[in-house]
This record gives sequence, C-alpha cells and structure tokens, in this order.
Amino acid sequence: MNTIAEYTLVTLLLAGGFFTLVGAIGLARLPDFYTRLHGPTKATTVGVGAIVLSSVIYFSSKGEGVDISEVLITVFLFLTAPVSANILAKAAMHIGVSTTKNTQGNTWDQ
Repeated sequence: MNTIAEYTLVTLLLAGGFFTLVGAIGLARLPDFYTRLHGPTKATTVGVGAIVLSSVIYFSSKGEGVDISEVLITVFLFLTAPVSANILAKAAMHIGVSTTKNTQGNTWDQ
C-alpha cells in the first residue's frame, strides 16, 4: 500500500474516532433534549463519514475498487441524520419539551 494512502487512512480513522467520541459524550452530557441533538447529528455524522471514507480509500488502494455499498452508506448517513434531527426537534417543540434555563436562543418559554 502507498505511504500517502496509509497516512490518509490513519488521519481519517483518528479524526473519525475523535468526532464519534465527541458526539457520544455530547449525547450523554449536554443538559437538555435540544442540545443533545447536536451530538449525534453533527459530530457523529462527520465521524462515521470519515471512517467510511477511510474504508473507501483502503479498498481502492488495494485494487478492489469502490464498493457501491460504502457510497450508499455515506449518502444515506448524510441525508437522513440532519432530516431526522430536524423532525425530532420540531416534534419536541410541538409537544412542549422544556429546555434548560439560560440556554441561548431560548425565547419560547418566556
């Protein structure tokens, strides 16, 4: 395998692991429902995307080509995560899920 491809793989895997860890910690530690949505939709999506991209680069550099399933996983991940988070936030606002006091942008509880 090419040395540049190996360094790229290491960088993408470390970045993907870091973003996934940050997203998981954000999901567990943030104070209310609305702020907890940012963990899995922002950081974890980028983390899993970097890991899948490293998989694409790995199998491409071994001469096996790009598998359609890896591309579809990436496309569906980047399409469904933000849409589902938006729907969850709108549903929570509709049923009146409360927010933590002094959350920035919290104007509907006043």
